[in-house]
Amino acid sequence: MSDRLARLSDAGVSIWLDDLSRERLDTGNLAGLIRDKHVVGVTTNPTIFANALSGGEAYDEQVRELAARGAGLSAAVRELTTTDVRNAADLFREVYRATNGTDGRVSIEVDPRLAKDTEKTAAEAQDLWKTVDRPNILIKIPATEEGLPAITRTFAEGISVNVTLIFSVERYRAVIDAFFTGLEQAKANGHELRSIESVASFFVSRVDTEVDKRLDSIGTDEAKALRGDAAIANARLAYAAYEELFASERWAALKAEGANPQRPLWASTGVKDPSYSDTRYVDQLVVAGIVNTMPEKTIVATADHAEIDGDKVTGTGSQAQAVFDQLSAVGIDVPDVFRTLEDEGVEKFEKSWQELLDTVEGQLRKAKD
Repeated sequence: MSDRLARLSDAGVSIWLDDLSRERLDTGNLAGLIRDKHVVGVTTNPTIFANALSGGEAYDEQVRELAARGAGLSAAVRELTTTDVRNAADLFREVYRATNGTDGRVSIEVDPRLAKDTEKTAAEAQDLWKTVDRPNILIKIPATEEGLPAITRTFAEGISVNVTLIFSVERYRAVIDAFFTGLEQAKANGHELRSIESVASFFVSRVDTEVDKRLDSIGTDEAKALRGDAAIANARLAYAAYEELFASERWAALKAEGANPQRPLWASTGVKDPSYSDTRYVDQLVVAGIVNTMPEKTIVATADHAEIDGDKVTGTGSQAQAVFDQLSAVGIDVPDVFRTLEDEGVEKFEKSWQELLDTVEGQLRKAKD
């Protein structure tokens, strides 16, 4: 069954798991995915941590220790989450070494409540980097307007970043500019550029979810015929922008100094609509040099029946743009789609973070009783 995953990996796609928990670490599940399913990295976010901490007993012992020494809520959450990330980073250390630091990466996100605060986001990114203290982590920072300068500042400190919550190609171009500027500043600050890695997480399935809802509301035959076309077209346009900007003289100068490219990462690749193929955001977005971060369910589906038959992205920019021209023609306000998705993304992560805080607070209180 893993032959399809091997073909995906051989096609130049890095397979990352979009999930992390103490249970996965303690039971050997994550180690098994590395060994058997070609998984070479892992990402996490507030929703994943909230789900992990609210279920099972894997965190009980550490919670009791935190409660016994009177740890505050924020400190407890920080210690619980960074412990998982640190242990996962150690588990991926061999992958990290084998790929010269490209893969074997573990991502941890800054507090999403800071998404609109440049100064606090930049400060938290540095604090997380120091707290986890592993060379193979990535600090996740949302690509909000306020996040962009924080992203630049974080790179300038020599810190590797996973830029997350990217929906539009316009914002993606700004992310690449923030990456270039950050590397230029890092070099000026005396950092070795070859030690800095980055991915830009371009969200996929949520685009179809929002656009399809609007197409259904429009209700015409022309609108309905475009259902399911937006997300893949959007990712392909993003890759065209990547090819363009990483062929620039500005990038050539950074590359000459040892810089590594900021790889596109397809995020949110679990299919929401059951009428669609459950591997469409994997097998339709194969191209060398990218990351696809998947829930385990999607990894299993890919291993079982994905059609991995070569590059599906290079040279598709014009075709993808035609899809968006058609969407606009039937009445889809494309910029509003992306604004809505970003606002909802930040809101969802803030809600999950609050759920995480509430869960840990309850567990600390229970441990003290």
